[in-house]
Amino acid sequence: MSKKPLIILTGPTAVGKTSLSISLAKAVNGEIISADSMQVYKYMDIGTAKIRPEEMEDVPHYLISEFNPDEEFSVVKFQAYAKKYIESIYERNKIPILVGGTGFYIQAVLYDIDFEENPSDRSYRKELELLAQTKGSEYLHGMLAKLDPKSSKTIHPNNIKRIIRALEYIRQTGEPISVHNETQREKSSPYNYKYFVLNKERAKLYEAINHRVDLMIENGLIDEVKQLLNMGYTKDMVSMQGLGYKEIIDYLEGNTSLEEAIDILKRDTRHYAKRQLTWFRREKDIIWVDKDNFSNEAAIIDFLLENLKDLRS
Repeated sequence: MSKKPLIILTGPTAVGKTSLSISLAKAVNGEIISADSMQVYKYMDIGTAKIRPEEMEDVPHYLISEFNPDEEFSVVKFQAYAKKYIESIYERNKIPILVGGTGFYIQAVLYDIDFEENPSDRSYRKELELLAQTKGSEYLHGMLAKLDPKSSKTIHPNNIKRIIRALEYIRQTGEPISVHNETQREKSSPYNYKYFVLNKERAKLYEAINHRVDLMIENGLIDEVKQLLNMGYTKDMVSMQGLGYKEIIDYLEGNTSLEEAIDILKRDTRHYAKRQLTWFRREKDIIWVDKDNFSNEAAIIDFLLENLKDLRS
């Protein structure tokens, strides 16, 4: 049985995926599934640089604003929803396009990673959560660094959920989760896929990130965060720990000035973009698309279509 087509269009934050994804979807008769761990939340529009309905140009989008900020959303849930949407897109004889910068989410779908969990030891999870509260995420990250140095390099010290998951996995199986992930990455994909990674010269990318943050502030990010807090969403929620939200909450609580909060947001977003690129460089069968080498968006689309000629075979 021949494999069905799947297109991936990704790249670091602020590289310019959104506009290009619409043009690509129109060119290939595709529909878009967002592979972004933050754009899945309702009411979080400005800080996540979410595509606006009028920008979609009648191209169907999935996993945009589908969950409330207090609902748990994980890579396991993303994979389940994405697979469901992919099947429905095939039923309409369209091509699914995964668009977004969360590399682990893309990998989960592309290689149909097995996330089957062993019976979870709730007491150990509670113990780790208590440690995170009393000693901080850096302490937990240090525990992980001793037990699984490879994972500690790819999991951010502030990502408590993933640190706990990695420590739980070691407790449950006796092996580092990095070994499991490497094994899963070696699986062949169930799809006939093309994996495009957009990039641009680093100085230009960082300039675009700084400009985007300034625009977010201009467009009302502070009011968006105030509204979320007024709706009862709190800073300890996973969603509210996202870039753009935790920094503004710090400002609103009086821990930083607005200028400091903006500088921290710009810096941390640049660091995030760097980590994204490190992730994509580890993936196989990537087609790099250096935007600096093209005169305009139409030229990039021509390049993508040239590489997609054999996708339906």
